[in-house]
Amino acid sequence: MDLSVTDKAIKRFRDNLSGQPNAIGLRISIKSTGCNGYSYLLDYAGEVNDEDKLIKISDISIFVDPESMSLIKGTEIDFIDEGLNQVFKFKNPNATGECGCGESFSV
Repeated sequence: MDLSVTDKAIKRFRDNLSGQPNAIGLRISIKSTGCNGYSYLLDYAGEVNDEDKLIKISDISIFVDPESMSLIKGTEIDFIDEGLNQVFKFKNPNATGECGCGESFSV
């Protein structure tokens, strides 16, 4: 499986997308940054790029570029809501390390 998304994350994605009438789905990408090399980016997708991989989970369309897909293949996305802390958590089987704050990872 390319990506898996928990029910809590799907609900949060759905809630976020409901306030974005021009969004056709979500875009997940990876950027070089942080103390460990890479970090995850979540954004609204307004268009599809030719090279994007489309992943349909429930009624959510997720778009991932090929380079990012190679770094996150097999990742589970969860949404954690603990008091004032609300965050998407990525459980990436390709990650060989994470920084202490959890903001970046290495492969």
